[in-house]
Amino acid sequence: MAIIKSTTVTAHNNQGGKGNMYIEKLLTPKELEDKCGMYACVTIPVGSSLGVHYHHGNGESYHILKGTARYNDNGTDITLHPGDTAFCYDGEKHGIENIGDEDLVFMALIVNK
Repeated sequence: MAIIKSTTVTAHNNQGGKGNMYIEKLLTPKELEDKCGMYACVTIPVGSSLGVHYHHGNGESYHILKGTARYNDNGTDITLHPGDTAFCYDGEKHGIENIGDEDLVFMALIVNK
C-alpha cells in the first residue's frame, strides 16, 4: 500500500482556454506506470475554461462532481451536470468551460493507448 500526497498545479489559459484552472494530481508517474497519463481532480472557477485540444495516443474522461459545464465534443457543445461523464477518444478533440455560478469540479483520467 502507498499513501500519496497530492500536488496541485495552477494552469493559466490552459490549451488556449480562459483564466486559471487548478489540477490536483492524485497519483504520481510511479503509480500510473505509463498506463495512464494523469489522474486528477480539476477545479475551474466561474468564467474560466480549458481550451479545445486533441488527444493523440490516449483518451480522457471527465466525471463532473460539482458545477455546470459546457463541454465541447469535437465541435458540438453539450451541457454537463454533476454525475455526468464524458470521454474523448484517441484522435478526437474536446474542451470544457465553467458556465455556472460556482466552481466546476471534475475528475480527469487520461488513459494511454
